[in-house]
Amino acid sequence: MMILLTGSTGFVGQALLARLAAQPALDLVVVSRRPNSSLPAGVAHAQVADIAADTAWQPVLQGVQVIIHAAARVHVMSDKVADPLAEFRKVNVDGTLNLARQAVGAGVKRFIFISSIKVNGESTAPGKPYSAESQPAPVDPYGISKLEAELALRELAAETGMEVVIIRPPLVYGPGVKANFLSMMRWLSKGIPLPLGAIQNRRSLVALDNLVDLIATCVEHPAAANQTFMVSDGEDLSTRQLLRRMGGALGRPARLVPIPAWLLEAGASLLGKRALAQRLCGSLQVDISKTRELLNWSPPLGVDEALRRAAEHFLEHQAE
Repeated sequence: MMILLTGSTGFVGQALLARLAAQPALDLVVVSRRPNSSLPAGVAHAQVADIAADTAWQPVLQGVQVIIHAAARVHVMSDKVADPLAEFRKVNVDGTLNLARQAVGAGVKRFIFISSIKVNGESTAPGKPYSAESQPAPVDPYGISKLEAELALRELAAETGMEVVIIRPPLVYGPGVKANFLSMMRWLSKGIPLPLGAIQNRRSLVALDNLVDLIATCVEHPAAANQTFMVSDGEDLSTRQLLRRMGGALGRPARLVPIPAWLLEAGASLLGKRALAQRLCGSLQVDISKTRELLNWSPPLGVDEALRRAAEHFLEHQAE
């Protein structure tokens, strides 16, 4: 089977590349904007322009049976462009649909789209997780663009018969993670007291290895066709629990100060950090029961082992 992978230089893409390259029954082609001389043996590379509405994909689609589309214009905290939604649409909607339409013409059987939990929204009431059937309610331009791409892909699948698989991950963590998760590990490793000891929220996360395993499962599983899947580690944590267990993995017990959530949120709003406070204090849960039952899939990695792997990589590279 020949698979085309986009986004192979990203956080998820790199791990997915390593996983698929290790399977001898697969022929793997990766695409990127720049030459790549460090690919695993046996992996082919194709250089393409930016993912856009006019990108020519035909030269790299010959013989491809499955596309895993992990490339995207990703969510950024402080977008400086005049019209963020228009910029997200150029890549995440127009670029995705251009690739998908050309895939239909090339006879590609299955298109796996890595979407985002932001399609559903930014928060859930405790004990009321998002499911694959929940009504989408994206808030920011990134989530809106991902939803628009999902809807267009489903329409294309209905019209053409190409199978579409949609996966919506929450926050992904693992070796080499960046952004807020990396900041959290830095705070813990320095022993900085954190005012999060009273937070009783619930958040779903997904370890990089667990997400990659689900994507690999969806490559050939017959029940995955034309389905949308939620993914997580199967164990939801409060921010307080996450910090304590991450601190244990780092060998630096978390120093947590019990400040009420309402006070943290009020202070964060005054400082212009309301979105950060929401992620630290609010809940965002996903229900993966459909993923478990339909695919007979369970997260292969437990939370503590996943945190240990992330911590190990951080400790080896923290001076970089």
